[in-house]
Amino acid sequence: MGANAIVGQSGGPTAVINASLAGVFSVCRASGAKTVYGMCHGVQGLLKEELVNLSEKLASPLALELLRRTPATYLGSCRYKLPDYRQNPEPYETLFSVLKKYDIGYFFYIGGNDSMDTILKLSDYAAATSSDVRFIGVPKTIDNDLMLTDHTPGYGSAAKYIGVTVKELVRDSTIYDLKSITVVEIMGRNAGWLAAAAALAEGEDCEGPAMICLPETPFDTERFVEQAARLQSKTPSLVIAVSEGVRTADGCYVAELGDSLSTDPFGHKNLTGTARYLCGLLGERLHTKTRAVELSTLQRCAAHIASQTDVQEAYQAGGAAAKAAFEGCTGMMVGLTRLSDDPYLCVTELHDIHHVANFEKMVPQDYFDADNGRMKPAFLDYALPLIQSEVTQTMVRGLPQHLRLT
Repeated sequence: MGANAIVGQSGGPTAVINASLAGVFSVCRASGAKTVYGMCHGVQGLLKEELVNLSEKLASPLALELLRRTPATYLGSCRYKLPDYRQNPEPYETLFSVLKKYDIGYFFYIGGNDSMDTILKLSDYAAATSSDVRFIGVPKTIDNDLMLTDHTPGYGSAAKYIGVTVKELVRDSTIYDLKSITVVEIMGRNAGWLAAAAALAEGEDCEGPAMICLPETPFDTERFVEQAARLQSKTPSLVIAVSEGVRTADGCYVAELGDSLSTDPFGHKNLTGTARYLCGLLGERLHTKTRAVELSTLQRCAAHIASQTDVQEAYQAGGAAAKAAFEGCTGMMVGLTRLSDDPYLCVTELHDIHHVANFEKMVPQDYFDADNGRMKPAFLDYALPLIQSEVTQTMVRGLPQHLRLT
C-alpha cells in the first residue's frame, strides 16, 4: 500500500464541497497518511501531474475552518470523461504511473454522477491490473440526483438559497399594481429537486410560487399558458419556478425552442434560456409584463446562506470516505441514510459504486401534484430538515473571508 492519499473535486461546485474536502483531509491525517495531496482540476490535472501538498496548505486549524466555509472548489474542477480502459488504456496508465510516483494508496473523488463514473472506471481498472490503490467516491451535487443516498451534500444549501430567493422575489413582485409574471429558471437537467425547493418559500408570510414545473412531467406550452392565465385572473402578480431541463413530450428541451444548445464533454446540453423563452411566450399571449430570472451559478455558490446541516453532513461524508478507505474498502461511494424526520437523524453508509454511477434519482410522483404545479406536504417533510440553521461566517471588512489556493 502507498503511504499517501490524494483527493480531487469534479463537476459543478456547491456551497459545501470544501467541507467534504476538509473531512477527507482531517481523517486521512488522523488515520496515518504521510502526505495528503490534492489534484488541481480533478483527474484532468492529475494526468498532467498538477498536484498540491494539502498537508502543507491546510496545516493550521484556521485554514481548515475557513475551508469549511468557502464556496466553489478549493482545488479547482473539471469535466473530464475517462474512456473505457479496454478500448483506450493510455489515460489509465498515465494516471496510475503518477499515483505510483507519489506513493498514493488512497484516492478520493468528490463529485456527482460523472465523478462516480470516474471512481467506477478507476476502481475497475485497479482490480483488473491488481493495483492495491483504494478508490472511494464522496457524493456532491446540488441536483440531488445520486442513487442510494437520501440526499446529496450541497442540495440542502442550494435548496435554502432557492427558497429564500423565491420568497424575496414573491414580495418584490407585488410592489406595483400591475399584471406581471416572473419566471425563475432553476438548475436541474433531468431531475427537478432544485425547482421543487421553490415550494419552501410558502408559509404564513408568503404565498410562495404560483406554479412549479419539473422535468419529470412532460411540458406542454399551451397548457402552461392556460394555467398562467387562470392563475393571473385571480392573482395579478405571479412568480413561477421552472427547471431549466423541462422538456416537451417528444423530449425537446424548452430551452431549445428558443436557441440551439452546445454540449459539454459528457454530451450534456448546456441548458439556459428556458425562462427567457417562456417569458416571451407569456408576454405575447397574455399581454402581461414579464421578467426572466436565472439563478444560474448563484444557487451553487451561496455559502453566505449555507445550511449548517448541509455543512456538517458534507464534512461527515468526507470523513466517512477516508475512514472506509483506511479500513480496506474500495470501489464504493459514501451515502447518507435518513433514520427519522423529527427529530432529524441521518447516518453514513457505503454503497457499491456499480449501483450508483450512471443512474439518476428523480423526484417521486408522491412528492409532486403535476396537475396543479404544486409540491405535496411529503416533499416539505423531506426537504425542511436539510435547510436548518446557518453557518457563522468569518467576516473581514464586512465580507465573508474565504480560503484561496495560491
